[in-house]
Amino acid sequence: MAGFTVVPTDAECGPEDGLARLFALGRQAVERAGADVTAVGIGCGGPLDSAAGVLIAPLHLPGWTNIPIVDMASTEFGLRAVLDNDATAAAAGEHRFGAGRGTSNMVYLTVSTGVGGGVILDGRVFRGRTGNGGELGHVTVDWRGRPCKGCGRRGCLEAYASGTSIAERAREAGLDVETASDVAAAARSGDVVATRVWDETCEALASGVTSLANVFEPERVVIGGGVSREGEQLLGPVRQRVLAEVIGPVARSLEIVSAELGDTVGVVGAAAVAYERITRPNATDSVM
Repeated sequence: MAGFTVVPTDAECGPEDGLARLFALGRQAVERAGADVTAVGIGCGGPLDSAAGVLIAPLHLPGWTNIPIVDMASTEFGLRAVLDNDATAAAAGEHRFGAGRGTSNMVYLTVSTGVGGGVILDGRVFRGRTGNGGELGHVTVDWRGRPCKGCGRRGCLEAYASGTSIAERAREAGLDVETASDVAAAARSGDVVATRVWDETCEALASGVTSLANVFEPERVVIGGGVSREGEQLLGPVRQRVLAEVIGPVARSLEIVSAELGDTVGVVGAAAVAYERITRPNATDSVM
């Protein structure tokens, strides 16, 4: 991972600036890695068309509309390239190289600024018809609940369990906090309001995970993202509630664990997708 590099997106500067910096960053990462590169993997939030290699209109990249990023990357680097939803790619990475190793059916959730995820079914990445399936953060946990800033509906998991929402709900309740980590720390210190907000967060996340487990019957649910850094303060209550509420046969074989790849999950996931879709074309979408 010698070539791993991170910089801000600065999405407000628009796609022309962003793509130029992205490709420069890619060249820098390749040079630092000092290794032969045979393909380019790209992970990005949707909506996108993974088969065509086009960013349709990513919600977190306003103005990045109908960008043929795969063709552009192929031209820039002189290599084949692939595009996938970033959370789907992360699921592939955790399945192949991280906490999901050895499973055939796995659900991955990233709980961070937003909530995303991906699903592995029978050892293969689930993408849906157009490659935009697996938007796990938009599972409804309260159909009359809070507006979701990501999709505009009400009561999505993201509207309760994301780091942005945790901090927002805490401020609405009168706490002087900036981040979800601040809320978690206040809850650990015994603050009554912070504890209520944190408990509600765990309850919402458990509700979403229970629904997903009932639908997909995975062997393992892997939870990553910035909020998951709170460890068992988050996973403990979620695990207890899910195992108590999920359908009996599902509970008997279900594990709920922390992700292993940390901040590298997006890069590792994009590499896993590129490996499977380019270097092993006869095993398309398989991540076993």
